[in-house]
Order: sequence, then structure tokens, then C-alpha cells
Amino acid sequence: MDVSVIIPVYNEEENLKPLFARLCSAMDTLGKSWEVIFTNDGSTDSSGTILKEFCKERDNVRLIDFNGNFGQHTAIIAGFEKASGDVIITLDADLQNPPEEIGKLLQKIDEGYDTVGGYRKVREDTAMRRYCSKFVNFARDKMTNIRMKDQGCMLRAYKRNIVQAILQTNERSLFIPALAYTYSEHPTDVEVEHSARAAGESKYNMYKLIRLNFDLITGFTLVPLQMFTLFGFLSSFGSFTLVVILLFRRFFLGSEAEGVFTLFAMLFFLISVAIVGIGLIGEYIGRIYKVVQSRPKYVIKEIVGFNDNAK
Repeated sequence: MDVSVIIPVYNEEENLKPLFARLCSAMDTLGKSWEVIFTNDGSTDSSGTILKEFCKERDNVRLIDFNGNFGQHTAIIAGFEKASGDVIITLDADLQNPPEEIGKLLQKIDEGYDTVGGYRKVREDTAMRRYCSKFVNFARDKMTNIRMKDQGCMLRAYKRNIVQAILQTNERSLFIPALAYTYSEHPTDVEVEHSARAAGESKYNMYKLIRLNFDLITGFTLVPLQMFTLFGFLSSFGSFTLVVILLFRRFFLGSEAEGVFTLFAMLFFLISVAIVGIGLIGEYIGRIYKVVQSRPKYVIKEIVGFNDNAK
């Protein structure tokens, strides 16, 4: 098999049929043997039924049906484990990244790159989402050695050796594009089109986006902890200086009341900083906790189409 396309699905019933038609048309023109693996991530609409119909229509369509909702990146990992292609493509089901752009990624793979990420030059998203994305990309770029142009675009291509390296990790909070970048010898990016969502709503609200990006930063760098350590040294020096000033004002200027209130204000500030620092440490410990639990990443209810050997 030349190419495997992995598509995680969660409540996308309105987008699946046009997605499948466009995907088949785009892939059939490339002259490569290919398969598509849909992972139904616990959809509560008719997505699962529609995907089973696709499996009946073509013998290169596979379905992994989860027993619940385990998350987009976990759904992609399940597809990675079943994929047989030399090149593995990831694609969202919402049609915001057109399947017709897959050829651009494969062209870069043929040029010798082992990881190819799509980046959206013109994004059809809300202004708030665009600005938040720019900020997160900037923070990731400064805190880690990961130099992706667009970490939020899931239209990406990986050679099989990169996917095999990802599958060897034992992490629970996964961010596949960043993980692939760390294992790649020759990564690159290519501009792709981006469309407004045709139907349905985004499955990533603001909380989930913050949660995902926090996992990214804490999963690939210790810079946040190091920043708090540095801030702790600076705060200690500042606190010592403040105590000296307050003692001077108390004994030589008699400004007792003002000094006490200032001291309490500084104390409350430092306590709040300490609480944030404890929470940050808890995030790192929580990642360790998830790994040592050794729980399965996902539970499969049904798989369809993997007994077929047709290409």
C-alpha cells in the first residue's frame, strides 16, 4: 500500500458524504494504491452508520469504531496502528482542509522529506481563534525547538518510520504533529487551502484548545518550571529588599500602617504565584501519573474492512 489516509470522526454526519466523494476523486487521480481509515471516536449521531456504508462501497475503506470518545489524537494513533501505507496522511473530517491538497504533501514526501505539515496561509476562522493560534505558535516556538508553521493544521504526511517511532511512545497526552517533528530528520511545511466549516460545529471549544496547547508545552519542554524557578529567585530578592525598606520606614520614619498594608499586599501576591507554581508542577506530575496507570488508550467496539487485501 502506497498511502494510508487517517480520518478521525466525531459527530460529522453532514460532512462525511461530500468528504468521501472528494477524497476518492482526489486519491484516484494520484496513481497510487491507497486506503482510508476512519476512526469513529464515539459519535452520537449517524456518523458510524454512514462510515459502515462507505466500507461496503469500496474495498479500500476501513473503519475503527471506538466504544467511547477518547480524543482526536488517540483516534489518529489507532489509525496509525492499523495503517499499511508507506506514507500516512492525517486529515480532519470537517472539510476545512480540502482532500485535494493531499497531492501537495505527497509531492514533498517524494522530494525526500519525512514529515510534511500543511499550513493555512488564509484561515477561515474567527478572529479570536486566529489570534489565539498566533500567540500559541509564538509561545511554542520560543519555549521548544519545534518549528512548525501551523501546529493546528492536521493535514499532514508522515513516512512510515516516523509513525513507527510515534507508536513506540508511552505517553497519554499526545500531540502528534509535535511528536513527529522531534523524530524527523527532514521536516518541512507546505501551504494548503483552508475553507470555512461547511456544516456542524467545531469540536474544540476554547477550554479544549487551551488544554491541548498546555499539554503541548508541558510535554516537550521544562521551560515553564525553569521560569518559575527564576521568578522565585527574583521574588526572594525583591521580598528581602522590601523587608529592609519597611524596617527602615518603621524605625526611622514611623510609617507603620502603610508598611503593614504593603507587606500584606506583597504576601498575597507571592501566595498566588506559589499556587500557580504548584499547579504547574502538578501538571507535570499528572503526566507521570497517567503513564504509570497503564490504562488502555482506547477501547474498540468494532473494526470493519481490515480483512480485505485489495488495494
